[in-house]
Amino acid sequence: MLTDVIAAIATPPGRSAIALIRMSGRNAHAVAARVLAPFESDPARTARRARAVHPGSGEILDDTLYVVYDEPHSYTGENAVEISTHGGLLAPAEVLGALLAAGARPALPGEFTRRAMLNGKLDLLQAEAVADLIDATSPAQRRAALFQLDRGLSQRIATLRDQILDLEALVSYEIDFPEEDSGPIPPERIAAAIDHVAIALGQLLSTAGEGERLREGAIVVIAGRPNTGKSSLFNALLGMERAIVTEIPGTTRDAIEAPATCGGFPFRLIDTAGLRNARDRIERMGIEVSHRYLAAADIVLFCVDADRKVESEEQVFLSSVAAPVILLRTKSDVGSGGTGERASDGNSGPWKSEIRVSALSGAGLAELRAKLAELAFTTLSASGGEVEPLVTRERHRVALERAAREIDGFATARQDGLEGVVAATHLRAAVTALEEVIGVVTTDDVLDRLFSTFCVGK
Repeated sequence: MLTDVIAAIATPPGRSAIALIRMSGRNAHAVAARVLAPFESDPARTARRARAVHPGSGEILDDTLYVVYDEPHSYTGENAVEISTHGGLLAPAEVLGALLAAGARPALPGEFTRRAMLNGKLDLLQAEAVADLIDATSPAQRRAALFQLDRGLSQRIATLRDQILDLEALVSYEIDFPEEDSGPIPPERIAAAIDHVAIALGQLLSTAGEGERLREGAIVVIAGRPNTGKSSLFNALLGMERAIVTEIPGTTRDAIEAPATCGGFPFRLIDTAGLRNARDRIERMGIEVSHRYLAAADIVLFCVDADRKVESEEQVFLSSVAAPVILLRTKSDVGSGGTGERASDGNSGPWKSEIRVSALSGAGLAELRAKLAELAFTTLSASGGEVEPLVTRERHRVALERAAREIDGFATARQDGLEGVVAATHLRAAVTALEEVIGVVTTDDVLDRLFSTFCVGK
């Protein structure tokens, strides 16, 4: 299957100036020669003009440009051809059909990138970064994906792997010379190496929270009593009318979710039903949904009218919320500005900050966006855009946690006086866990799950 010639349209369908068809495989040049006339493969990486002709009927399908790539100097590491056709639906589809008739087969989702990884052009982390870059909706996501594509995280994992291998070598040397007093390697040297690796793993794992939020978008739940301006705020942060806004309490009956970017970082804003003792069955169901979202929130925006005091019942509710809370004094454009409760340091209640906002005038929204970025992405926002290796997927985090446990297990085994051969099995397991992250050891089902999320043609 890996020797098949695969082909796919790499650009979205629809009316456009050009479309791009990619083809890869050992015999890609021969397949292209049956469709493109004239066709030349030497020199490679040169744009040439040719007519696309159906190999069966001889019908001229389009006037194209094509570029030939020789293995291993292509994205996939195989012989490859990229053909630029006119855009639209018909021309690229018919040229692709001609290539399939000439001996290619349709590419599977992500198959070009999968071949690139299997041919050593990318590691697994870089392949994931390709998908993250395509899916990026914020500048911070783009920067992190590009850093990972440039092997930033791969190099950090590889360094950790090498350090554990060095530690394993020290232990092996110690095992080979048991007759020497205390072994040829000072015990404190091995202890220092264990601590160094454990600290490095811990530092990398500490980025998992922000890294996963960066990839998925931090969940921000807008909550409060009915008619406190939640939906108006939701629309203002989005910059569009997404939620229905009326003066009637209880208008929002279900949670509404939409993506947004604040301070260059991705967020998932969720407008929820107003919290109250509702008699209406549908409204009660909406409030139950609100509580489920509150349990999963990264940040809660709790809305209170600018001139209304935060009541004790609300204080108790906010104390029970696990996520950081920002108290929003809504409708600040219509309030008196002086009678409402206002904390000078933002810490007079169970909330991180207190901000006066107006969805109508936009007052306070810039401050709110900055505060959201600061709370959800503390390290990243403080770095001023500087990118460091981040653990962005659950798969990475689980493997790194397993490696950290094995290092702890090795340290405990040595303290308990277990034989070196037995203790060293923890080091070998830690190395395997790190190799799973970068794809040195990878099962087919992991690859199938990853590349099934890719678009066809990538």
